[in-house]
Amino acid sequence: MKKAILFLAATAALACMNVCAAEASTLVYGSGDYTRINPAMDEHGEINILLFNGLTAHDGENQVVPGLAKSWEFDEEAFKYTFHLEEGVKWHDGEPFTADDVKFTIESIMDPENGSENAPNYEDVEEIEVIDDYTIAFWLSSPNVAFLDYMTMAVLPEHLLAEENMQESDFFRNPVGTGPYKLAEWDEGQAIILEKNEEYFKGEPNIDEIIFKIVTDDNAKAMQMEAGELDLALLTPKDAQLFAEREGYTCYDMQTSDYRGILFNFWNEYWTKNKDIIPAICYGIDREAIINAIILGQGMPAYGPLQRNIYNNENVEHYDYNPEKAKEILEAAGCTMEEDGFYYRDGEKLGFVISVGSGDQVRVDMAQAAAQQLREIGLDVTVDIPAQVDWGGQMAYLIGWGSPFDADDHTYKVFGTDKGANYSGYSNKMVDQYLTEARQSNDPAVRGEAYAKFQEELANDPAFAFICYIDANYVAKSSISGIAPDTVMGHHGVGIFWNVAEWTIEE
Repeated sequence: MKKAILFLAATAALACMNVCAAEASTLVYGSGDYTRINPAMDEHGEINILLFNGLTAHDGENQVVPGLAKSWEFDEEAFKYTFHLEEGVKWHDGEPFTADDVKFTIESIMDPENGSENAPNYEDVEEIEVIDDYTIAFWLSSPNVAFLDYMTMAVLPEHLLAEENMQESDFFRNPVGTGPYKLAEWDEGQAIILEKNEEYFKGEPNIDEIIFKIVTDDNAKAMQMEAGELDLALLTPKDAQLFAEREGYTCYDMQTSDYRGILFNFWNEYWTKNKDIIPAICYGIDREAIINAIILGQGMPAYGPLQRNIYNNENVEHYDYNPEKAKEILEAAGCTMEEDGFYYRDGEKLGFVISVGSGDQVRVDMAQAAAQQLREIGLDVTVDIPAQVDWGGQMAYLIGWGSPFDADDHTYKVFGTDKGANYSGYSNKMVDQYLTEARQSNDPAVRGEAYAKFQEELANDPAFAFICYIDANYVAKSSISGIAPDTVMGHHGVGIFWNVAEWTIEE
């Protein structure tokens, strides 16, 4: 009798587990791989916004709204920001969030020993004062109109990271945040499983579990979407078209500020000798052909970094496709074409290698297309897909940047001399001056003039050969509701999860 009772109890428990599992909602997202989750040191990572919060946040129109800070004020004379924090917020491990965590995070980013690519965003900060557990003040040495945008930076827990190495700590494989989801499991190279934070200070999320399934190959991602193994994925335009008319799927063709271009590595001595041929390279790229063939028209030709920003200057050199002008520039520089169809200078064939990160088929295809076009004007250009990017040693890279936020973002730290995200070694004193002038004024007229001059100088002395802006082609199962289709995405299409706590899945 006792065995029978135990059997019935076990059966009932199992039935309950099955019912609970059936009621739980899970979203499987096709994600790139992560070696760590470290928002303070690394700029990008779609997963960051699920695990962490900043003092501020961005809404669906990419405007600054409250995050961990419920309000703030700015003293224009003292260049002082004072933030008033939400009370009662807890880290995923149950410890209380306080202003000390904010101070610790920003000072860690500012510390040059930590080598954060985000450091330029806070280089104006002179002093940080914790007034009490829920009030913190920042004194700036000069105005930085983008400061509130930069306070969207994920805040990290001091109690888990004090005295830790901010590049190598095990914390970044076991992150603890304040966000709507918390880490449940990380199966390296396979999946990162998140479970909802039932005590989230902005309200419990609707979806119980989100799985970042690691799918590093674009083609495999499309196949898994078709097989029903994924619920949401960012696909190539060609792959996304397969789902356009398919029942049960919704395609989101979202505008982005995300551009592609050829980064020239000025640390490589090749460009010390041949920097004057870069305008010829820019004229030798047929952007429209690349857009039509590779991203099926879903994008626009790029000539600068601010084309999706209010401060864009259309009146700069666009470097529209002009192979004859490209050849004129090469010949004016003393280059001569030999019998093999390539230009030579001082007895050396002109050409270079474009490196491309593996797994991004669109970038690979763009690099191959650009290389072919440049070979047609007489430059021996090839493509390499290295296992690991050598920023200092490579000749060129198929780069992508782009911010839908303040114009300072992805300009100051990308093109400014020796800044954290300047991976090309580019340096131009006038570019530095104009970018500084623009970040230090909140007058739109002053900023507009400074950014106009910055773009003119960048066009005259190119850091990149800009190619195109691309759309973000997300495909989701139609059972998912809450995705905001009109939000402008950022670099890598990042931003779709900004309101993930409000999403629902129809059973």
